[in-house]
Amino acid sequence: MTAVRTTDVLRRNNVTVSGDPSGRVMVFAHGFGCSQATWSLVAPQFEADHRVVLFDHVGAGGSDSSAYDRGKYDSLDGYASDVLEILDELDVTDVVFVGHSVSGMIGVLAANRDPSRFGALVLIGPSPRYTNDGSYVGGFEPVDIDALLESLDANYLGWSQATAPVIMGTPDRPELGERLTDSFCSIDPEIAQHFAHVTFLSDNRTDLARVSVPTLILQCTADVIAPGPVGDYVHAEIAGSRLALLQATGHVPILSAPDEVVAEMRAYLP
Repeated sequence: MTAVRTTDVLRRNNVTVSGDPSGRVMVFAHGFGCSQATWSLVAPQFEADHRVVLFDHVGAGGSDSSAYDRGKYDSLDGYASDVLEILDELDVTDVVFVGHSVSGMIGVLAANRDPSRFGALVLIGPSPRYTNDGSYVGGFEPVDIDALLESLDANYLGWSQATAPVIMGTPDRPELGERLTDSFCSIDPEIAQHFAHVTFLSDNRTDLARVSVPTLILQCTADVIAPGPVGDYVHAEIAGSRLALLQATGHVPILSAPDEVVAEMRAYLP
């Protein structure tokens, strides 16, 4: 572990730094219901030649939940602000930002606001909009999202136990669904409910065309959260991006197929 001066920003987001202090910086951002622990099978594989930065979104993992402000985090922009504050505190540039699920769009927003900090984006199962809209296929009808959020609000722990294994998408490996369930259930329900509303009702389609840094998109097979057409859309909207189709199924390949994820990232990054 590399020694880093602890500041309010770094403490708020439980920032940890490891790996080669002189290596290119990689920042890993977790998705909804998760924490930096979700990267345990991926991030360490880059420590030999990169400076690896992990953090928890406010309300998740070891973050300072008292810093949760419903006004600030009423859109993904609040989370993007946190990312930029972390990069500023660490005084890093040419960053490879690796965002899983909703953190893919958080990375897009942050990179659009200050592209000078970023050298590349790696978006794993990203979705700019979860609901279908005309010719756009997001994977859910509005009524489906409404039902999902109503169920989540009524009984978050029960929703987590029923939904996490479906999101994981590996019925032949139930232990992975159990791990994701445990992660979902470890988060303060009120914060998780709010974050879910912000995530599933977001629409960041117009932000994609503004991306100016090299971008790799990793798309899984049979992903119920971000199906194939979503990956195709993100690829088409981000100029010069590369789309890699994984053999992994489900929405969380960083747990179910970490070696495949790392291989695609290694092949893309210089």
